Amino acid sequence: MYRRATSGVRSASARLSSSLSRIASSETASVSAPSASSLRNQTNRSKSFSSALRSFRVCSASTRWSHGGSWGSPASLRAQARNSTPVMEKFERKYATMASEHSYKDILTSLPKPGGGEYGKYYSLPALNDPRIDKLPFSVRILLESAIRNCDNYQVTKDDVEKILDWENTSTKQVEIAFKPARVILQDFTGVPVLVDLASMRDAVKNLGSDPSKINPLVPVDLVVDHSIQVDFARSEDAAQKNLELEFKRNKERFTFLKWGSTAFQNMLVVPPGSGIVHQVNLEYLGRVVFNSKGFLYPDSVVGTDSHTTMIDGLGVAGWGVGGIEAEAAMLGQPMSMVLPGVVGFKLDGKLKEGVTATDLVLTVTQILRKHGVVGKFVEFYGEGMSELSLADRATIANMSPEYGATMGFFPVDHVTLEYLKLTGRSDETVSMIESYLRANNMFVDYNEPQQERAYTSYLQLDLGHVEPCISGPKRPHDRVPLKDMKADWHACLDNPVGFKGFAVPKEKQEEVVKFSYNGQPAEIKHGSVVIAAITSCTNTSNPSVMIGAALVAKKASDLGLKVKPWVKTSLAPGSRVVEKYLDRSGLRESLTKQGFEIVGYGCTTCIGNSGNLDPEVASAIEGTDIIPAAVLSGNRNFEGRVHPQTRANYLASPPLVVAYALAGTVDIDFEKEPIGTRSDGKSVYLRDVWPSNEEVAQVVQYSVLPSMFKSSYETITEGNPLWNELSAPSSTLYSWDPNSTYIHEPPYFKNMTANPPGPREVKDAYCLLNFGDSVTTDHISPAGNIQKTSPAAKFLMDRGVISEDFNSYGSRRGNDEVMARGTFANIRIVNKLLKGEVGPNTVHIPTGEKLSVFDAASKYKTAEQDTIILAGAEYGSGSSRDWAAKGPLLLGVKAVIAKSFERIHRSNLAGMGIIPLCFKAGEDAETLGLTGHERYTVHLPTKVSDIRPGQDVTVTTDSGKSFVCTLRFDTEVELAYYDHGGILPYVIRSLSAK
Repeated sequence: MYRRATSGVRSASARLSSSLSRIASSETASVSAPSASSLRNQTNRSKSFSSALRSFRVCSASTRWSHGGSWGSPASLRAQARNSTPVMEKFERKYATMASEHSYKDILTSLPKPGGGEYGKYYSLPALNDPRIDKLPFSVRILLESAIRNCDNYQVTKDDVEKILDWENTSTKQVEIAFKPARVILQDFTGVPVLVDLASMRDAVKNLGSDPSKINPLVPVDLVVDHSIQVDFARSEDAAQKNLELEFKRNKERFTFLKWGSTAFQNMLVVPPGSGIVHQVNLEYLGRVVFNSKGFLYPDSVVGTDSHTTMIDGLGVAGWGVGGIEAEAAMLGQPMSMVLPGVVGFKLDGKLKEGVTATDLVLTVTQILRKHGVVGKFVEFYGEGMSELSLADRATIANMSPEYGATMGFFPVDHVTLEYLKLTGRSDETVSMIESYLRANNMFVDYNEPQQERAYTSYLQLDLGHVEPCISGPKRPHDRVPLKDMKADWHACLDNPVGFKGFAVPKEKQEEVVKFSYNGQPAEIKHGSVVIAAITSCTNTSNPSVMIGAALVAKKASDLGLKVKPWVKTSLAPGSRVVEKYLDRSGLRESLTKQGFEIVGYGCTTCIGNSGNLDPEVASAIEGTDIIPAAVLSGNRNFEGRVHPQTRANYLASPPLVVAYALAGTVDIDFEKEPIGTRSDGKSVYLRDVWPSNEEVAQVVQYSVLPSMFKSSYETITEGNPLWNELSAPSSTLYSWDPNSTYIHEPPYFKNMTANPPGPREVKDAYCLLNFGDSVTTDHISPAGNIQKTSPAAKFLMDRGVISEDFNSYGSRRGNDEVMARGTFANIRIVNKLLKGEVGPNTVHIPTGEKLSVFDAASKYKTAEQDTIILAGAEYGSGSSRDWAAKGPLLLGVKAVIAKSFERIHRSNLAGMGIIPLCFKAGEDAETLGLTGHERYTVHLPTKVSDIRPGQDVTVTTDSGKSFVCTLRFDTEVELAYYDHGGILPYVIRSLSAK
């Protein structure tokens, strides 16, 4: 089932020294597939980092942008170009020699320009003359091109190319391939810990007697600072500026650190705060679609440290989320080892009905794909219905790939893509080059021509005409509720037992009303009362149709005399500055403002939990009651405890519906039969009275959204703002750690690190730290939102003089391991079976029976040198691609996680941190095996990594006499090599330092 390459693991450490001695010219370029002639005939892929340095290519900084010469080149970009010039000069001197040695040099082809001359050279898939290519999904063709281009018969072999060519047969066999993305993208919540790791790795390399400057990105890296903004101020004209100022005040240490990183590391661009949301900036500006690097053409591809990196798939760019530790390795030249995925073909027919939005479509698609089962797979969309979907609609669907469980939701490039590229300011010459290359390499879909039938692992079909208005919630994105059924569903949730669709509110308490005074006026809150209404998130703010639709609903409501109640916390957080420009041109921004939807900032807010505090009078009214207030947001995540600690019901909806629910003031409403408000003359106003037609929306979008808006917004994006420009950052290769900092702290991973790998660690007589059921998310494991005043993290901060008003969020403190270890499993909604149904961030210390915070219990186990494990149900680690959901448990002393199933990225993160992921056998779990979590567990793994196989059976025994067999979820030989070294980062450090 798995490719066996034990020699790669057995001798990885031994090879490091000899192979690293051959990296005199490690700075090679990303546009060809260099291969030292002495290595060409090797058949085993090296697991050493040295080969990555030889064969991982770096793009010219001068070609970072796909926008052509009409766009200004920022000063910071020019500095990067200077920094990487020696790299490119070395590449250019050696290019001809390397190309002549390439295994596929015979298919290196020129791409002519229509008017004469050539765009450059590329590896031609049609020139292989292999009929299997025509049946490959487009997403797999991108993997194929990458393997061909990077094939050096050392890291990427001809065997890898053959596996991809034979995808129809190999995709069902869990075969492993190496993949090298063209670039890496980060946001600041995940980007800060990445830079902390890189800075710490430089120290470790220096301590091992090597050159710290070896730790440097070898591919373009973009870091967009977008996750630190919080909605502290709302419903005021100056809310955005006040929030920005407070953002800088809270995050000065972090931002100074990021500014240091932007100059200390080459080939890295930092987009300052206040510019937009990373995925929308990626879609509108950073996405290249096709790279043209020094006259060499290849498809854009990207991995990012945010699970919604998949939004770029709507542009025809292969991209997905990975853990930060994987991203760090990719930056530093380590190829990504991945299992060749199956591809689900999703055919779209027809067109959306009147009044149905792209949000309704994506929530429908999410439910369908979740039911079908697409974890670890690509989903590729095709069919006649594609012509009815705008690029923004496609991006909305691609954005929510993590919610339906797929690695990618891919839309191949077609005419709609090209029109979007022009709309967003890419030059005509660039768009012409992209189209020419993709057509020549059989990667372009022209629906005006007969379609070659492609092979897919499985097939789905949806008539767009069957999609109906809907929302999702109250606790999961894939729990879709048709709008017409919402009132009944809400009452069912009140009745149902506590769970994803239940709150267990007794019948006699379901009509409970809490009365309070708001600014001297009488007010009341009931079950389902909307207290947060947020137009937020890249999922929807990137789509002009739904944004204009929301503004039209607000205008029509205002014209009829309706107004959102003042205690509802309304906010508008666009994903780019372009949104403000087209709302202004349309004249509709004022209508949103009248309903309280003032712009509060340009970044990821309510969707990530940065919703800010509720008004004190509202918060006090909720506090101490059993009332279940609601939040309605145009985001992609609504897990319990994520949006706001006091909103136990959270619904995902289109921006127009966010406005509608804000006007109604409750989710307990049937929009068909009940009014959303009353006119001044006493007449009822229904949703249909304020809902715009599709034609109305289209006309406003056509008039309001212009290419010049994108150009003016992005040509100065790296110039920042006065607050950013005033920051003073050190200029040094090594970072000077401040031991008193509560934001940036040197992590302990590499302290006392030896030159030789430690090998597998025995897990014997381990205690169970936590015993979970199904669907424990990374938000449960490592929350990103508020730091509770009674938490271990809060105590740590207060002991260091930080007052509660300055706690900030867990997400903003990910650069400090001491805070984050204390924040691990600190979600207030966590349910641990050891506590017999009690909700909260606590556990039982088994030896003493004490109920303690998870951190305090883990500390006791560590002090006593006692190992711990975690028991879990299905979908463990679903949600955001959050490094700290693996780093935190490691620091707590967790050695293994035994679950029914894992979310893809989280399993990879656990493996990358050296934690053993184990799966119960089908039909078994802790409950069926009679495990209570009070036992002590021994994992019987071989003590030599050469004796371990990916996916092998592993016996686990307990001190109570029970024995059961699990599947080892180290899925590749590369992951076993990481485990041998104690994780991927120690592996890379030893590789670099072994010279």
